[in-house]
Amino acid sequence: MESQTQSPKKQWSLQDFEIGKPLGKGKFGRVYLAREAKSKYIVALKVIFKEQIEKYKIQHQLKREMEIQTALRHPNILRLYGWFHDSERIFLILEYAHGGELYREIRKRGFLSENKAATGRLKIADFGWSVQSRAKRRTMCGTLDYLAPEMVENKAHDYAVDNWTLGILCYEFLYGVPPFEAENQTDTFRRIMNVDLSFPSTPCVSIEAKDLILRLLVKDSSKRLSLQKIMEHPWIVKNTDPTSICNK
Repeated sequence: MESQTQSPKKQWSLQDFEIGKPLGKGKFGRVYLAREAKSKYIVALKVIFKEQIEKYKIQHQLKREMEIQTALRHPNILRLYGWFHDSERIFLILEYAHGGELYREIRKRGFLSENKAATGRLKIADFGWSVQSRAKRRTMCGTLDYLAPEMVENKAHDYAVDNWTLGILCYEFLYGVPPFEAENQTDTFRRIMNVDLSFPSTPCVSIEAKDLILRLLVKDSSKRLSLQKIMEHPWIVKNTDPTSICNK
């Protein structure tokens, strides 16, 4: 599969795959478990309907997603092996992640253990709102609950928004809901801008975990904990130690 997808002469078609069970369904299409007929290599086949692409005018977003994901090579990033299309659909040939969606896992369990929240092996799969840029940006994009204050306020922003997002993720992993969730967009934005943050009494979360979240969800982006400092934080160090015992 690897060598075939790197060959510019290979033209994929639906006939190259044996289609299995559905893995998921979204606004723009569906994802199926599939097997490349010749090599028997297991993949996920993402089927996107052209009608939906045109209806929601996401042609450029989809093209960007494909370009970025094709170029990336990292153990925590889902591979995009190739793509093809017919008159009605676009097919993305993706690496199959057998663990399933993280969001579904959290909804099933309610929340994650601290050990899993800190060190679980994840693969980033959706690059629809990604950009390749070193400069500051001014466009707002992404899920509302994850937007940093500078994005809500339409200010220039840079990589520091990712550190904010890590704080949001840690909170949602441990409590099962994002920290600034509200009934409507206006209230969500207000809570984000005010960093209206509180920690529920249940589930029981360690002081170290809360400390990391507080150091990431800081309105002044220059004062957020750096990636290096995150890796050195006591909660991360404790949970990456193979001799440590998870009590939950």
